[in-house]
Amino acid sequence: MNPSESDRVHAVVADLRARGIDVVRVAYPDLIGTDRGRDVLVDHLPSVQAHGLAFCRAVFHTTPRGETVAVTGGMDAGLPDVCVYPDLDTLVDIPWEPGVAWCLGETVDPATGRPAAEAPRSLLREVLRRMADETGLRPVVGPELEYFLCEPDPDGRGGWRRYGDAPGNVYVAGRRGDPDGHLLRTLRHLGKLGIGATTGNHEFCSGQFEINLHHSDALDAADRAFRFKASVKELARLEGRLATFMAKPFADEGGSGFHLHLSCVDPVGANAFDDPDGAHGLSTVAHHAIAGVLAHAPALAALLNPTVNSYKRFGPDTLAPWLIDWGLDNRSAMARIPPERGAGARLEIRLGDASANPYLAVAGLLAAVHLGLRDKAMPPPPLEGYGYDAAKAPTLPATLTEALDAFAADDALTALLGAEFTDAFLTYKRDEVARFHRHVTDWEFTEYAYHL
Repeated sequence: MNPSESDRVHAVVADLRARGIDVVRVAYPDLIGTDRGRDVLVDHLPSVQAHGLAFCRAVFHTTPRGETVAVTGGMDAGLPDVCVYPDLDTLVDIPWEPGVAWCLGETVDPATGRPAAEAPRSLLREVLRRMADETGLRPVVGPELEYFLCEPDPDGRGGWRRYGDAPGNVYVAGRRGDPDGHLLRTLRHLGKLGIGATTGNHEFCSGQFEINLHHSDALDAADRAFRFKASVKELARLEGRLATFMAKPFADEGGSGFHLHLSCVDPVGANAFDDPDGAHGLSTVAHHAIAGVLAHAPALAALLNPTVNSYKRFGPDTLAPWLIDWGLDNRSAMARIPPERGAGARLEIRLGDASANPYLAVAGLLAAVHLGLRDKAMPPPPLEGYGYDAAKAPTLPATLTEALDAFAADDALTALLGAEFTDAFLTYKRDEVARFHRHVTDWEFTEYAYHL
């Protein structure tokens, strides 16, 4: 840490003390987007800023159930460390934790001094660097996430049932779909946190909510989506409830999406997707971007629909994608073009579900857009009418295995994301599939046990 960095961190410490902050929570995303971290007493922040926080690298290879997957560089290397350094530019006070500030961490391999290969935030930063260097464009992203809220029930699935379970509360606000006022409390806390929360409502399904975030530069948008998911889950825990971003937690309800609104700003600050004289009011750049997303959609599914459960959200008439297509203000298409033009011209990529790691979802999407621009690709004509007709467009992968195979086969996309990341991600996710196939489900017992 050079003298100017030392002066800065001591100034930050003085400011934190003056505001009554005595703990800094340093958090970073693992491979699946779960927040990992450590609380640091504020007096020790200068030392942490200089030397980093040591974590076992296998944290990136740890499953949701706490098992360690044999990814290269983890167990085979003797479980070495990574170092996490606080990014002081991301410090915010936590409204529901008095005396605690929260900042994101940068994960570094101490053996090389470079970002850890599996570090999602660093991966996105590298994709953005390549895109800026080679196209001159600055991506702007608006994240849109849904989640289900559950409350304890000893007789429910896993000990939980849907909160406020009642039919027909579609896009409502107030106590009709939210009898305990969960949404208002959460929205107010997120407003004070300063992550760009704007509006919220009860979503389509019972117990399902959506809180909207404004658009911003791609890395900031991914940071805010990561913090949004972590915050909603933490606030639900304070209520004694469970907030889940699982793609489809209930067989009798729809799933939760993670839609990404994407535009690009050119070097003079104009929206590069807008062209009043272009087809559909869109520029050639926008058409290249659409074509890139369509061309790499099977591989993108592995990043934007990253769990076994994800593929139970897909299918005809679900308002979740099933086909690789695009349409003008058409919510049955995988890539929707909202009606706004001018500064509001953008793509809405509806492929992702809420379980996706925001950093990997945005990095993969931008890599596909970059390839579309590089190859000067052009999309087919837009979808006409209601989608879900497999005669009109190819289908997306139907299982996580198919998506992982498509990802592994997409040499252009994985080259942009890096061989080490690709190997780690595929190894981790193929282990997830193998563990699922070894597990005997409740459905199997109910289906077979009595009669067979």
